[in-house]
Amino acid sequence: MKNIFTIEVSNEIIDRINNLTPTAKPTWGKMNVAQMLAHCNVSYAQTYYPENFKKPNFFLKLILKNLVKSHVVNTKPFNKNGRTAPDFIITDTRNFENEKSILIENIKKTQQLGAAYFEQRENFSFGKLTASEWNNMLYKHLDHHLNQFDV
Repeated sequence: MKNIFTIEVSNEIIDRINNLTPTAKPTWGKMNVAQMLAHCNVSYAQTYYPENFKKPNFFLKLILKNLVKSHVVNTKPFNKNGRTAPDFIITDTRNFENEKSILIENIKKTQQLGAAYFEQRENFSFGKLTASEWNNMLYKHLDHHLNQFDV
C-alpha cells in the first residue's frame, strides 16, 4: 500500500484531487463530487477535531473494534457501494472548491505530522492504531473515492 505520510504519495493524491471538476460524475454510488470530498474530510475531522462528533458508546465501539476495524485498516481495497457510518453520509449541498481546499490541507497536515505522530494515536472509532493502520485507512479511502470519480 502506498504511504500517505510521504510527500510523493501525498502530492500524487493532491494531483488527483486537482484533476476533479465540479461536474465530475461518479462511476458508482450516489454522492456528487462535492459530497464525496466532504465525505473524505470526515476521517480527518474526526482525527483532528473529535470534540465535534458524538463518541460511540462502549457497546458500539466494541463492535467497531472487533468487526469493522480489520476491514478498514487492512490493505484490501474497499468494495464499491459499501456501507458507511452515519457521520460519513453526506446528503446536503456542499461547495466543491471549499471541500477540495479543506481536503488538500488535511492531506498536507497529515503528511507533515508524519507517521511517528500517528503511531498508537487514538482513533475516534477503533481505539489506538499503528501508523501503518492509519496509513492504510486514510490512503485506501482516498484512493477508493478518487477511483470512483475516475481520477
